[in-house]
Amino acid sequence: MGFFCGNNIHPYSEFLKRKKTMQSYSEMVGLNVIFQKEYEMEKFLQNVVFRESNRCLYCYHDRLKATAHFAKRGRFDFFTTSLLYSKFQKHEQIKSIGHEIEKVVGVPFYYEDFRTGWKEGILESKQLGLYRQQYCGCIYSEKERFFQP
Repeated sequence: MGFFCGNNIHPYSEFLKRKKTMQSYSEMVGLNVIFQKEYEMEKFLQNVVFRESNRCLYCYHDRLKATAHFAKRGRFDFFTTSLLYSKFQKHEQIKSIGHEIEKVVGVPFYYEDFRTGWKEGILESKQLGLYRQQYCGCIYSEKERFFQP
């Protein structure tokens, strides 16, 4: 079972591309996915403004908390995140936050270093013709991707 949440993704057109890709992929592989109904980019921005250097920590916490609550409502055995697939994410911080949230929500966090399949995943996504994003999703990472001082 998958859960798609993307309050951090900017612009909205990027959010829609990622959502459509997840819908297509889930249909290809027979994965059930629940899509978060809200798109609360403003909430994300309000919580990171003036704390941009720590924005990833807020983002990890927000997304993991939403996923843990989803897992609790669905009575799942554990929750995890696709962030653990990326070699660009801060795994130790994700792991720590996940274990903090499991104590509060009551659903165990499953940690595995999924980066071992990173190259294979890229090849498979290209073979399947899936859209591949070029930045984590937030407006700050979008700027880092394009802005050349």
